Amino acid sequence: MAKRKAVVKKEKCLACGGCISVCPQDAILMIFSKADVDDKLCNSCSICVKTCPIGAITWEGASHAL
Repeated sequence: MAKRKAVVKKEKCLACGGCISVCPQDAILMIFSKADVDDKLCNSCSICVKTCPIGAITWEGASHAL
């Protein structure tokens, strides 16, 4: 089964850094003042998705229990 991955909607990201501070895998970094998820490090835990105050991080791919 394919792993679901977190995706940042760049047009919505405010670069607040909340997702970076909560990611247990250090899979999110700021690139050109927008959050970006490293798929190789992300373990699909959903903490970033739940933390983003404006919903700029969403899921793409196979189903994932939240």
